[in-house]
Amino acid sequence: MKTIGIAAKITSDVAVDYARKVADELRERGYDICFDFGTADKLNDRGPCVAKSDLGRRADLLITFGGDGTLLSVARSAPKDVPVLGVNMGTLGFLTEVTVEEFPSVLESVLAGKHSTEERVTFDVIVEGPQREKRSYRVLNDATINKSALARIIEMRVTVSGQFVSTFRADGLVVSTPTGSTAYNLSAGGPIVYATMNAIVLTPICPHMLTNRPIVLPDALEVEIGIVTKNQEIFLTLDGQEGLPITEHDRVCVRKSDQGVLLVQSPNKAEGRKQKAESVAGVLLPAACCLLT
Repeated sequence: MKTIGIAAKITSDVAVDYARKVADELRERGYDICFDFGTADKLNDRGPCVAKSDLGRRADLLITFGGDGTLLSVARSAPKDVPVLGVNMGTLGFLTEVTVEEFPSVLESVLAGKHSTEERVTFDVIVEGPQREKRSYRVLNDATINKSALARIIEMRVTVSGQFVSTFRADGLVVSTPTGSTAYNLSAGGPIVYATMNAIVLTPICPHMLTNRPIVLPDALEVEIGIVTKNQEIFLTLDGQEGLPITEHDRVCVRKSDQGVLLVQSPNKAEGRKQKAESVAGVLLPAACCLLT
């Protein structure tokens, strides 16, 4: 590794100061440092800096200091071969699982090539319509269709791989990755899905029909959403950080991306997950053998 990209939560003085310290130490060791524009401005460090969406393409390793939002803003645009090390200095740490205390040892493992990673699925979200240019976005957590404050119930027609599934009448719809199942999807009453499962989750927000319930599908299928409701203010939000208005003339397609995200694992949590899996297997396998005999 030669170039390391760093992004910090710029509203946190602690995160910014720690990012400065780490950058200085890495430079002393001969590594090139590249910041995103926001972090560079906050640090008043005018070295190499780029937009967050380009940071992964300029670096061999990405380090974020903050919460899950900081990691999301960088990771969803990162190439699949660039590991992302998220240090939890924010309020949420589902993705940023490395603590400040264990960061130095984890960083040394990463620089030595002895770290463990976990690949997370991302989705490509394509928006097109007769009155807009076709655009493609990438999400690590979710794509959400929401009404504005004054809009009424949204009616959405959902098809999967060309087959009609349902018409959802709700305040909105969350299309979530397994990683995002513990985010807005969970708050909307959707299921928690194991992070590395090959699944896509559709969860209506406050549905107005008893038959509208969350659906879990294989991620090999393509989901298409059309807006039936006319003349309403409706928005598509991507990972809770980008948004654009959509209308009844547009269609939103969600499919599994060819690009995944490589998250550096905390060695403590990785070992904990392994032990938990082994303990569960130790209970289930004997039980299954008893049933078979």
